[in-house]
Amino acid sequence: MTIPIIIILIIVLLLIVAVWGTYNSLVKLDERVNEAWSDITVQLKRRSDLIPNLVEVVKGYTKHESEAIKAVSDARAKMMGARSVESSAEADKSLTGALSRLMAVTESYPELKADQNFQQLTSEISDTEDKIQAARRFYNAGAKELNTKIKMFPSNVINNLVGHFKKREYYDVAADEQEKIQKAPEVKF
Repeated sequence: MTIPIIIILIIVLLLIVAVWGTYNSLVKLDERVNEAWSDITVQLKRRSDLIPNLVEVVKGYTKHESEAIKAVSDARAKMMGARSVESSAEADKSLTGALSRLMAVTESYPELKADQNFQQLTSEISDTEDKIQAARRFYNAGAKELNTKIKMFPSNVINNLVGHFKKREYYDVAADEQEKIQKAPEVKF
């Protein structure tokens, strides 16, 4: 073999290794974002599962507050039906608002605030809100990393060849809602 042929083979081999490594890094990032989205859906499902119990406890004490209870039930149904990042973020915003209104209603019922089931449920919901926030940050960080990698050279060339990896939406909330959503609904006893 001559030197030029060896050099060409080495260059081809290096290109194959570079393409292989870049493709694998895109796969890894894509799976990380999928995992992060799964974490969000698990926490949203957990919160949705806790809400009927909270509503039932509140119903027992607040027979005349059907509007707030209906708003929570409707928002929960919207959350359960959300399929995309954007629709989940919108449903999450609605549910957080409805829960805040429900908690405001409970201020008028001191015996409800003293109920052990109510206290436990609100504590679990608050904990779940913290987990949702953490999962949202993890998802957005993964989406940012994947979106950046898809746009950068040489990853963009490889992605254009395989066309497999798509830009991910961020799990954003409206600017005026960020402050409300960044903390769990306030529950005062």
